Amino acid sequence: MEGKLSSVAKNFTPSPIQELSQLAQRCNAINLAEGFPDFPAPPCIKEAAVSAINNDFNQYRHVQGICDQLALKMKKTHGLDVNPLTDIAICCGQSEAFAAAIFSIINQGDEVLLFDPCYETYEGCITLAGGIPVYVALEPPQWTLDPEKLMRSFTSRTKAIVLNSPHNPTGKVFSRDELEIIAEGCRRWDCVALTDEVYEYITYDNQKHETIAKLPGMQERTIITSSLSKTFSVTGPNTKASHRWRIGWAIAPASAASAIQNIHIRITDSAPAPFQEAALTALRSPIEYFETLRGVGSGRMEYELKRDFCMKLLGSVGFRIQFKPQGSLFLFAELPKDCLLSD
Repeated sequence: MEGKLSSVAKNFTPSPIQELSQLAQRCNAINLAEGFPDFPAPPCIKEAAVSAINNDFNQYRHVQGICDQLALKMKKTHGLDVNPLTDIAICCGQSEAFAAAIFSIINQGDEVLLFDPCYETYEGCITLAGGIPVYVALEPPQWTLDPEKLMRSFTSRTKAIVLNSPHNPTGKVFSRDELEIIAEGCRRWDCVALTDEVYEYITYDNQKHETIAKLPGMQERTIITSSLSKTFSVTGPNTKASHRWRIGWAIAPASAASAIQNIHIRITDSAPAPFQEAALTALRSPIEYFETLRGVGSGRMEYELKRDFCMKLLGSVGFRIQFKPQGSLFLFAELPKDCLLSD
């Protein structure tokens, strides 16, 4: 059978994230490889999912209310007008929404710009679609964006640029000035901005996430992808079936949203019905819930306090941390100078 594998399959190697997670499970070690919480999901969401199952919401289903809530959120948070009937595709998590978006816009030989370092899934999706990943390095230790380097990376073959903010794996939140630079490149080279905004509510030190779609001339050329999993602590169990808990979406101009929906239907057909019902409950959460994610108030999910604790702990045992994460769940730390082990 090995000789029957496609060239793409032959060139794909196992995911380092999954390898480390499986190793941690075998060794009964604390798993720092994946971004999932050490506390339970909100009770109201779990209850909504259980209630949906018990009420036989177990068949193919599209919950239009999710799209309605997302449209309201985009208007309230970013001032964007989104048509809930035409501009949103519901998928099985952000990863599928991202993949379907790539498949909907990328042809053989198209180039896609990626900020380096980046989440490993992006390159795989681009390669599967026949596209060519082109890396634009962020400058350590502050992970700054070099405008000249970015502009030199655009060519006549550039079809899209992937923007993940808050950023995995650096913890960077792209500033308004940086978003303006990226938007200028997209407008000048007529490119699509494909965003991953799953950490949109997890920001620190008064940082605020902004979507590039709100900048002039960008909503018509932006595909926003996000999901329920990080904001509501439902990333799924630590197994190969973890995507089954996930509900994600793509928000895009109607033609792109329709294409993404058509591809989604041919890959997975329908997002899980009970969890769509739970998503509707989650998206109706009061503003206080989202504030607790950032450590505002006395919420149980004070990520900002946990970030500070981890920085202090790692520093005390010799790790060097030059960048204080501004958002997401990630922390870059240099190995102690006397450490003989590789990363």
